[in-house]
Amino acid sequence: MSPRRSSTAGRRVAETRRAADTRGIALLLAALSAIGPFSIDAYLPSFDDIADKLGASRLQVQQTLSAYLLAFAVMTLWHGAIADHFGRRRVILVALALFGLASAGCMAATSIEQLWLWRAMQGVTAGAGIVISRAIVRDLFDGPAAQRLMAQITMMFAIAPAAAPVIGGWLQTLFGWRMVFAFLALMSAALCLACWRLLPETLPPERRQPMQPAYLARAYRQVLTSPSFLLACAALSCNFGGFFIYVLSAPVFLMRHLNLPETGFLWLFGPAMSGLLCGSSLSSWLAGRRSSDQAIAIGYGFMVAAAALNLALNLTLPPGLPWSVAPLFVYTTGVSVAMPSLALLALDPFPAQRGLAASCQTFLQSACNGLLAALIAPLLWDTTLDLALGMAALMLLGAWAALAQRRIRRRVGQAYSPR
Repeated sequence: MSPRRSSTAGRRVAETRRAADTRGIALLLAALSAIGPFSIDAYLPSFDDIADKLGASRLQVQQTLSAYLLAFAVMTLWHGAIADHFGRRRVILVALALFGLASAGCMAATSIEQLWLWRAMQGVTAGAGIVISRAIVRDLFDGPAAQRLMAQITMMFAIAPAAAPVIGGWLQTLFGWRMVFAFLALMSAALCLACWRLLPETLPPERRQPMQPAYLARAYRQVLTSPSFLLACAALSCNFGGFFIYVLSAPVFLMRHLNLPETGFLWLFGPAMSGLLCGSSLSSWLAGRRSSDQAIAIGYGFMVAAAALNLALNLTLPPGLPWSVAPLFVYTTGVSVAMPSLALLALDPFPAQRGLAASCQTFLQSACNGLLAALIAPLLWDTTLDLALGMAALMLLGAWAALAQRRIRRRVGQAYSPR
């Protein structure tokens, strides 16, 4: 073989290995990101059984979700700063071990108050995966490569929320609600083992940040007072919130409005997660071909069309299948097209504090989700038209925030274009 052919073959082998490594990292980071949403959706089919077995009202059971989301939001403010100091891998392993213990506590709960406590403990630890996985992406890649990896993570991550209520529904039907939390404990143990064996440390000691109160106060103030960062987070939160109100309302939306059984949650999560998969694939294809602003505009085109279709169907037809769930496919496609670009635009101004900025980003999104769970979803789930109006309102708020963020970037000359 000639030296030129040998060199070409060597480059192809190296490129293949790098692609395989990227897919492996994407799969592991997707699993870390997915454990939090999975633990939200998996027990939704068990709400009625939990209320019956623990002698609680439906509202009290709903508050187990609020306890999880609020604790998740508060602690995500710190996961990144801790990982910036101690390294990514160590924090991930400890968080997964504690999540498994909290899941076992949920399984053993004998009162609704105990379940509130252990769900809050789950929320404290579950956010480490999604926060630190975003920081790892920015540790490893820049520009289009980072956007592609983020899109791949979203693509794989989309499978978990679709599978969670289906798995939870069958576990509930066959064994009861406690087995759902036993499954979460086993899943966290398996993921902890996988990370211990496969996850590399991506933050070398020389790049780690101090945990000194004065430094942290300055860093948090810098991030949380940045208008560009706050608007990007608002766009992400509102976009996802337009779909998340359906997740929070799933037991009522599916079992009351659509008259589906406990094993029928795939009617909601199947179309929605298929949209996330399609949108993530499109976002990955757009990386390097279109600017981030163009990708965001394409995403909002899908979301506007979905919200308008959803309102039209609810105004003209009674709740039913498949028209009550079809717009969710289009909407989540738009969400996942816009999400990677918006997430990277939020983190890019803070290269030295990526973990901390990712924490703040996830905190704001989680706080919004907690607000939706505690206040907004219960106000909207009585009718499918109210849910459609909620989707449209949240999408419009997100579009306004994205436009305002774009104006700020252009004014200060910080536009990001992954070409």
